[in-house]
Amino acid sequence: MRILKYFIFSLLLSSGLSAQDTFSIVAMDSETGAVGSAGASCVDLFNFPGLSDHFLGQLVPGLGAINSQAYYIQANQNNALNQLVGGSTPQETLDWLLFNDVNLSPQFRQYGIVANVGDSIQAAAFTGSSTDDYKGHIVGSNYAIQGNILLGPAVLENMEAAFLAEEGDLACKLMAAMQGANIPGADGRCLQNGTSSLFAFLKVSQEDDVFGEPGFLVSVRTPNGAGIEPIDSLQILFDLEKDCLPNAIAEKDDQAIELFPNPFNQYLELNEINSLLPKQIEFWNLSSGSLQFSTNVLDSIIDTRDLRSGVYLVKIKYKDVVFYKKMIKLN
Repeated sequence: MRILKYFIFSLLLSSGLSAQDTFSIVAMDSETGAVGSAGASCVDLFNFPGLSDHFLGQLVPGLGAINSQAYYIQANQNNALNQLVGGSTPQETLDWLLFNDVNLSPQFRQYGIVANVGDSIQAAAFTGSSTDDYKGHIVGSNYAIQGNILLGPAVLENMEAAFLAEEGDLACKLMAAMQGANIPGADGRCLQNGTSSLFAFLKVSQEDDVFGEPGFLVSVRTPNGAGIEPIDSLQILFDLEKDCLPNAIAEKDDQAIELFPNPFNQYLELNEINSLLPKQIEFWNLSSGSLQFSTNVLDSIIDTRDLRSGVYLVKIKYKDVVFYKKMIKLN
């Protein structure tokens, strides 16, 4: 019944959109059974308003994850999903896809798949010979990292090193992997934009999540030419939901610094308990995911007249400690 539900869902998905996509990672947690996907690309998704920021990753709670990229065709992604939920291993799913590509052009595709097989996790990846250089993939025991149109192999290598070094949960490890690719031109097309990419996403499903509704999801899309780094913006949204750093103090637990009023108009007042004077305050617009204003703190009154109205994540730095405040600017 569970397999039938996934099959029916996949048949309902549209298959008329195509795009070129670059670096991504799929992974699974052997202890919790969580599955996750993260990635980014220099595709301007504002040209595809009906497409989600996280379209290239499919998560099947408790089973596995699939990333489909490089001349992306949704029908291939649907077929990969059907194979995986039908009982195929990651490698068997890849083998089937290569023989059954919907356009008979598997050399243009790139896939990363991870799944729970029996009592173990298996991962596999494929990079077609006709995908754009630099191209490649790295497969580990519980993850697959893949990319094309890359600045070079260091993009994938940095992602793997950061993923393995992070000691947090799966979401934290995926975010670390994304930061490993936070290099201008990581997707070579974005070098002139001064960013790694134009959109980025990260999502994780736990075993009891509903298919198609990951319990954790953050994503960002930025317009071409804006010069906004999506991975930095993704990190800001991520930090609102999770705390991976031992020195990061969550807003609900923060009693050391007060910032008011909220909502605010032209000025904010900083009340420092125990005379903790922060070095710097940053205002990140949560609608665009971009840094709007940054200043060193000289006194308790902060002039925000140049800020537009909107919802902001205020990042307050004090020595090696970071505080976060979610604030609303009225006018």
